[in-house]
Amino acid sequence: MLHLRLSASHARAEVIGSSLGALEGVRRMSGTDAHAAEGRILSADVDPSSADNVIVALEEMGVTPHEYVLARVDVVAPVPAGRTQIGTAGTVAWVEILGEARANSRPLGRYLTLMSVAAVIAALGVIKSNSILIVGAMAVSPDLLPVCASCVGLVARKWRLARRSLLTLTIGLALVAIVSMLLAAGLQEVGLIGESFQVKHQAISGLVTADYTTVLVALFAGIAAMLAFETRASAAVGVAISVTTIPVSAYLGVAFGTGNPTEGFGALAVLAINVFLLLVSGCLTLAAQRWAAARSMARSG
Repeated sequence: MLHLRLSASHARAEVIGSSLGALEGVRRMSGTDAHAAEGRILSADVDPSSADNVIVALEEMGVTPHEYVLARVDVVAPVPAGRTQIGTAGTVAWVEILGEARANSRPLGRYLTLMSVAAVIAALGVIKSNSILIVGAMAVSPDLLPVCASCVGLVARKWRLARRSLLTLTIGLALVAIVSMLLAAGLQEVGLIGESFQVKHQAISGLVTADYTTVLVALFAGIAAMLAFETRASAAVGVAISVTTIPVSAYLGVAFGTGNPTEGFGALAVLAINVFLLLVSGCLTLAAQRWAAARSMARSG
């Protein structure tokens, strides 16, 4: 359930309240007098499926974003029977998904720091053939967020958002490769990695071989990524998504850092395939959900 709260002058409050109260999915509209300068405070409960219509109505009435707040409220009771997070058209509002995408579309300092940390852990995992370190790196990496933000931008035809998100994803994965390369080169320079080191002989090399499993894993990881992004379960599902990106990026960096460019270019090709398939399946998942939600709304209307 979403909760709307806005301020308006006494003259506008009556018109706004009547207009919003007539919208489907808007319930328990109420108003209280505020300070003289603020007029009245209006509040209402809004079904997530109606949130977009409410935003449009507010814009048409000239209500600016500074005059209202739309927030999610955890409902303890009553909970409608037979409704689940996945497959319920009204569970997640599109305005929420778009807001999350915008918030995660920029290469913020925290994102870059976590990607760098993931790079160090993953690179050491590649060098030592340690799968536990690889899994740890995937858990640290936040690359799921720009992947999903890119899908939202593409499906919504918000091209600026899509470009910004794709750039953030590219910067993050490039950073993993560069940090891994510098780390591997540095370790080899001080003698901690022998000159005869061959990255292709490491147990992790199977992750950079493209076959039917590469396609299937990336496609289903994209589905999981989009569903996790919508339900704020990205921290729990991020490991599954990063299996297609972080190990390959680290392998790419280690290969170049230790003088194995042929293996590096092979890893780059697999990484490109994985990212493309993640975006395809993520976009299809989101588009299918929007279509199902619109169809459900049309039937109920």
